Amino acid sequence: MICTNNEFIAQDHNRQERLLDASFSTIETEQKPYILIIFNIADRRIQAEKALRASEERLRLAKQAAGLGIFDYDFKHNMVYWDEQMSMLWSKHTSRAVSYDEFIAAIHPEDRASRESTINHAMDPAGNGEFKAEYRVINPVNNITRWISARGRIYFEDGQPARLVGVTRDVTDQKNLQKKLQIQRDETESIFKQQVAALTASAIAHELNQPLAAVSAYGEVALHELHNSFPSSDNLKRALEGCVGQAQRAGKSLHELMAFLQKGRLVTKRLSLNDIINDALKIVSHDYYAEFNLILDLQPDLPDVQCNCTQVQKVLINLFRNAIEAMHTVKFPALTITTTMYIIAGMRMALVTIQDNGPGLNTAIVDRIFEPFFTTKSAGIGMGLAISRALIETNGGQLWVNCNTRTGATFHFTLPFAS
Repeated sequence: MICTNNEFIAQDHNRQERLLDASFSTIETEQKPYILIIFNIADRRIQAEKALRASEERLRLAKQAAGLGIFDYDFKHNMVYWDEQMSMLWSKHTSRAVSYDEFIAAIHPEDRASRESTINHAMDPAGNGEFKAEYRVINPVNNITRWISARGRIYFEDGQPARLVGVTRDVTDQKNLQKKLQIQRDETESIFKQQVAALTASAIAHELNQPLAAVSAYGEVALHELHNSFPSSDNLKRALEGCVGQAQRAGKSLHELMAFLQKGRLVTKRLSLNDIINDALKIVSHDYYAEFNLILDLQPDLPDVQCNCTQVQKVLINLFRNAIEAMHTVKFPALTITTTMYIIAGMRMALVTIQDNGPGLNTAIVDRIFEPFFTTKSAGIGMGLAISRALIETNGGQLWVNCNTRTGATFHFTLPFAS
């Protein structure tokens, strides 16, 4: 038997070496004292310790590679326990725990309400306790803002929320890339719209140029005849008839051109308007992440509408983007979307209302806002609202703007209910 400190290497009856732990204790009796020696097989403990260290190392490497931070929010004591990765993001390099108030103080003020709302939803015992949120954290030392994606789960005790345990990941680079890609998409879309507008304007000019020139010529003949001392009624008649005929030709050419540009049978389906709105919001929220506070008031029992999903979605995205861009100077931008039932001319329709809290629209702009090529944007071409109105009317509804608000703009559009 070989002894090293309190560890022994011994052979069993199969001559296999075993590592033993020895512990010593004194037992006093009336006759004489005894020493109690207890041997424990240490192989399993050492193997378990090695396995645990290896597992912890693998977990540490995985966390480091994924940029994950771990947190444990104790509701009862109002404390947040976290690891080194999270404490660095919050600039608490040596702290293993902070109060919930300190934790919240580093979150961007515009993101606190939505994050708190998400937590309150997860705390509902009737739900699954799942928590998902994205928010910005401002480092108090250097004022650098980082985007955080948090995932976790609420754990309940006696029906009450006790802990929120989860992980966080720094997604700043991903968000910046999304922003860059969106700018590129917007620029590409703007160029495409400009090309479409230029081609459309060129086609209209081509169709109208000849009849308008003829109208001008006939008008000059009529004016020349009127300046004569004795104007000929036959010449005036022919000149005016020429003007009318060429004007009608221009109108016919324009209608034929528009029919050509809009050719194709409209395919409509029975759809949930609230679902179309939510899908459009997902697209816009992805493009303009956390740039506005969303207030949804969608009537849950609204009947289905009959429309073309793609066309209505394009209208919604255009109106949402216009509203968000109009609020870029507002400190706390808010977008309110409402759906309800609306009766017009004795007919039931679905009504969608989109309201922002931006600077609003003056009467002069409202009077021209749906005109083609009229725009208030420095990089706009003025076709978005004109096309949106045309699409809504094609689907059997109406689109209009309400300027009777002190702040912001309010757009409404209707759609027919499915039979």
